[in-house]
Amino acid sequence: MSNGDAGAAFDRERPMLRRVAYRMLGSVADAEDVVQETYLRWAAADRAEVRNPPAFLRRTVTRLCLDQLKSARARRETYWGPWLPDPIVDPEETDDVTLPLMLALERLSPLERAAFLLHDVFGQNFDEVAAAIGRDPAASRQLAARARDHIRAERPRYPVERGRGMAIAQAFFTASRSGDMAALSELLAEDVVLYSDGGGKRPAAGRPMIGRSEVLRAQKAIARLLAARPALGADFTWINGLPGIVTIEHDGLPQTTALAIEDGSIVAIYVVRNPDKLGHLGASVQ
Repeated sequence: MSNGDAGAAFDRERPMLRRVAYRMLGSVADAEDVVQETYLRWAAADRAEVRNPPAFLRRTVTRLCLDQLKSARARRETYWGPWLPDPIVDPEETDDVTLPLMLALERLSPLERAAFLLHDVFGQNFDEVAAAIGRDPAASRQLAARARDHIRAERPRYPVERGRGMAIAQAFFTASRSGDMAALSELLAEDVVLYSDGGGKRPAAGRPMIGRSEVLRAQKAIARLLAARPALGADFTWINGLPGIVTIEHDGLPQTTALAIEDGSIVAIYVVRNPDKLGHLGASVQ
């Protein structure tokens, strides 16, 4: 295989490798670093010994992610306030790996997470999974089964219809920004949870807000603060498979708000304000 052919083979797999790495790590920058390291190892590999290039690349990116998770978990232990994955904004994407599921993956061991993602999400058989994570097929099957049991409740049972999801996102934005707490209360489930990730770099709650009453109190205070400092722009879109809003706030920085919706009510609100997690969004909101 020539260098040109090797580069083309890698480029064909790059989108899949990026998806695996991001879902393993929850960080766009870390995922890109892992994919780049995978390319370097691919470029240095003996082509005569690589019989199945896609399998080699998936195995390499998975093992690099497993190594990366050790330091990532250590960093999250000292992270200020709730940690949320970097938001992925895609108007066309209604990914089954939604934000609630990604947070559930955080509670798994790295091997459980890898086995579940590779088999249940990316459709690899257990021989391929075993080769990627360095376990035998039977152990890989058990790891995936344990992961499935742990996160079963986080899989979306009834994904919200796109139009309905956008309507709820728009209603949430209008009510929360205008201070209309009566309208906002109608949108929230009784046991709604609000997560706000500022990473200690922008104002955000230091813990999850739990229950409609507490969330309404927090939103009322936020609405008062924002009355004189409204958002400079807002775009209603899909964020990690959930309906949501990307805003440019009064400080000129972006913010994402994703909404988990069940039976027409908002059950979770995920707000990312940490600028380190938003730089990849690129284009400004209008």
